[in-house]
Amino acid sequence: MGVLTALAILAGLIVVHEAGHFFAATWQGIRVSGFSVGFGPVLLEKQRRGVQFALRAIPLGGFVSFPDDDEDSSIPLDDPDLLRNRPLHQRALVIAAGVIANLLLAWAVLMAQGTFVGIPAGFSATPGVLVSGVQQGLAAAASGLKAGDRILAVDGLDLGGGQSAVSQLVELVKGAPDQTLLLSAERQGQALELQLTPADLSGIGRIGAQLQPNGSEVFRRPRSPIEVIKQANHDVALLTKRTVDGFVTLVTHFGETAGQVSGPVKIVEMGASLAKQGGSSLFLYTALISINLAVLNALPLPMLDGGQFMLLLLEGLRRKPLPEKFQMAFMQSGFVLLMGLSLVLIVKDTSQLAAVQQLLGR
Repeated sequence: MGVLTALAILAGLIVVHEAGHFFAATWQGIRVSGFSVGFGPVLLEKQRRGVQFALRAIPLGGFVSFPDDDEDSSIPLDDPDLLRNRPLHQRALVIAAGVIANLLLAWAVLMAQGTFVGIPAGFSATPGVLVSGVQQGLAAAASGLKAGDRILAVDGLDLGGGQSAVSQLVELVKGAPDQTLLLSAERQGQALELQLTPADLSGIGRIGAQLQPNGSEVFRRPRSPIEVIKQANHDVALLTKRTVDGFVTLVTHFGETAGQVSGPVKIVEMGASLAKQGGSSLFLYTALISINLAVLNALPLPMLDGGQFMLLLLEGLRRKPLPEKFQMAFMQSGFVLLMGLSLVLIVKDTSQLAAVQQLLGR
């Protein structure tokens, strides 16, 4: 059930993203020919008002198609309702609408959390820092740390509990690049001692592990609807900033951080784990993945909304359309890159699943 819940959330986020493009086009009277979830061969389809709604075989995203892209379309090339014949600002809105839809969804989810779960009011903490995930091949995995371990002390210094314990551990790791730290930890009730040597990332220690307070977050009833809105605004801004910072770090320190990039399999695994916990975790997971999807699609890369927006910007600067061959080559290279990267991440993440590791005898 946890996996199905995570898959349903991801599918919903894709639908919302593509619905943003779809409604931005139809609202402006622009012709749309298809709305697809997934890529490749069609598994299920339904025609309605000249639009093909389809579920496709490769579940790695989705797309909205336009008659402009169909060489066999019977619609005249000078039809004013074709996307290509609309002003730049109308086409820009269609392109940006997917990102906007995901950000609005994240805000709505956090609004729902504030309304039905409550406003965060602290943490019911127990001693230690919980390791919620470990990146294979990096310092944490090399030390023997595993997801579910609880770190209690570093070099004999008790960490205490709550968010302050996480912050203290992070600072200790950051300040010890290429230095060995002695961890006192607990795994399924058994005490253990581990030696952890953070990698040196431009003078800052990194270990490749996800850390969180050991315990559960406490919520209270909101005092007013205004407080719910303010909390949602704050959380969306914070999550967006952290997501953007993560992408910037990936670009500026690619060699050191590329191994931490996760694909669909890892995202589903994380969602399945949170679905079992229930409560507020699933709200936050949905909002975070929706914001990640928005920021990812805003990148100026082929096949992504940011890449199409960049082409539109170049067209505006040239004051005439870009050559079709150039646009086609740009988008096709992006498709190959996207599919290749997705395949690599799926293989990498699948190989790190606990069940696969057991089969391999690791």
